[in-house]
Amino acid sequence: MTSAADGFTALAASEYFRGYSFIGLLAVIGVLFVAVAFGAGRLLRPVVPTPEKLLTYECGVDPVGEGWAHTQVRYYVYAFLYVIFAVDSIFLFPWATVFAAPGYGATTLVEMFIFLGFLAVGLLYAWKKGVLAWA
Repeated sequence: MTSAADGFTALAASEYFRGYSFIGLLAVIGVLFVAVAFGAGRLLRPVVPTPEKLLTYECGVDPVGEGWAHTQVRYYVYAFLYVIFAVDSIFLFPWATVFAAPGYGATTLVEMFIFLGFLAVGLLYAWKKGVLAWA
């Protein structure tokens, strides 16, 4: 025997999952669209391999030497450090708006100094390891 509360719960659950089913349907349609596009491209493109087409293309210049290039890791480290500090600096803007609100001044000031302390420790660690030396 079902009660009115059970019917209401089932109705609420169906309303709740209706939004998720719409998102799931859109995801399936998106995956099918990409699969059909790749499949159509594979079926419709001409396949005529020639020795020139099988060469490695480098800006119109014939490749010379081996295909393995050594890249300095320090460039990636600088980029990674930049991204870290750029993202962390974004956290300073909400702090500035909350700091101006009444009643939050001392708390937000202490929290931000703790946050900046963590950033300073990370920067000092990178400096101590010699990551920031351009040599």
